[in-house]
Amino acid sequence: MSIRRTDDAQTLLDVVVVNWNTGDCLRTCLSSLAAAAAGLRLGPTVVVDNASRDGSATQLPGPPDVVLIENSTNVGFAAACNQGACVGSAPYLLFLNPDTVLLPDTLRSALTFMDSAVGAPYGICGGLVLQPDGRPGISASRFPTLTNVMTETLGLQRIVRRWVAPRHLEANELTGSRPVDQVIGAFFLVRRSLFDRLEGLDERYFLYYEEVDFCRRAASLGTSAYMLIEAGLYHIGCVSAKQSGGRALFYSLRSRTLYAGRHWSAAEAFILVVFTLTLEMPARFLRAALRLDLREAIALVSTVGSYLAFLGQASMRRSLVRGDTAGRDQSPAPPDARPERR
Repeated sequence: MSIRRTDDAQTLLDVVVVNWNTGDCLRTCLSSLAAAAAGLRLGPTVVVDNASRDGSATQLPGPPDVVLIENSTNVGFAAACNQGACVGSAPYLLFLNPDTVLLPDTLRSALTFMDSAVGAPYGICGGLVLQPDGRPGISASRFPTLTNVMTETLGLQRIVRRWVAPRHLEANELTGSRPVDQVIGAFFLVRRSLFDRLEGLDERYFLYYEEVDFCRRAASLGTSAYMLIEAGLYHIGCVSAKQSGGRALFYSLRSRTLYAGRHWSAAEAFILVVFTLTLEMPARFLRAALRLDLREAIALVSTVGSYLAFLGQASMRRSLVRGDTAGRDQSPAPPDARPERR
């Protein structure tokens, strides 16, 4: 479907929501968005549906409130975000997960900050993420490194925290607004000028790591991200991942490897692949076996096979260690992948 960007000089913010089988969460999210947008100059909210099968994209508010783009196949999260971003032309662009609920002042606080002198140096803004029970969730993170990825995967954060900072910022680090390496993609507010300069999200990331890569590329231009605690939201998380039949893990590993190939040294990217196959996957399989979870064990075997096939294709393209974006992966999009962020 071809969408032409609209031109409305009065619009301040465009919103894009990517949906895949999120049930009633999508309508709840849109209701909270409408309440938070009261009095603000918002363009139409663009919902990009990645071939949902649960009817979650039906009976949505019609234009001008919501513009629905229905994809016949699941094109992936990054591609769908880019697709939705083409509709508007407002100076700010918000990517919002369908399993979020905004607090009433979230949008106003974020836009006020970004329009202020203090917020002027920042190109990306995230909010304070709360779990459904009100406890702090993952709001911001440090850029992935070989060390923090390995320690997190093996559950060694508490043991090595004296020497290795944890990947995700913890509750005691979220007591005040601050610059961060990256904010999570559940609430991802971006200046459109930066989005256009970076040519959007990298569509090689079918799921996961697309916002990490975007923040990393923005940082290379001297533009960083900011976590604003006044912009609060609830995030359920993994609403669609639970329906993916184990494919979510494959896409997490795949995207992590792509990120390493683009932003780490060749040696570090190679060590990550070896670590994934010799320590991480056997450990996951052992945990599944101890729990007598046959379905998870079978899914892990399938994941290893898919991951090895991906590595073989990537090796032939020589794109892992070069970070080659010219040859973006054109493999068919499976129907069982999760479109929203973790």
